[in-house]
Amino acid sequence: MEKLRRSVAYLVMLSIVGIGLPVPVQAGMISTDRAAATAAHARIVHMLDRADVHAKLEELGVKPAEVKARVAALTDSEAAQLAHSIDNLPAGADGGVGAIVGAIVLVFLVLLITDLLGLTKVFPFTKPIR
Repeated sequence: MEKLRRSVAYLVMLSIVGIGLPVPVQAGMISTDRAAATAAHARIVHMLDRADVHAKLEELGVKPAEVKARVAALTDSEAAQLAHSIDNLPAGADGGVGAIVGAIVLVFLVLLITDLLGLTKVFPFTKPIR
């Protein structure tokens, strides 16, 4: 019995000493391109996890799982290009309605100023300055 206790004590001491020994670790450098590509994939997947994107995909008849599988199959350059395109899209785009309204307002202002200067007579409610 004494021999067993002594063997267990030696084993415990050996394991405690072994805990403090350094373990060799190998690390490698990753390129900036690889890190950016990984970030691009993560950003696209994060965008696809949003509830409004899920709803729009289902409305269009596309399963979100299929989209995620296709994103996973993208090459690094394709993922970076897609992420760059997503970042450059205007937030809350109105489909061009704002541009049309802006053009109409600009034309109205130009005609109003020319009426006030007496160069044209488009609006009956204006009186020329001259």
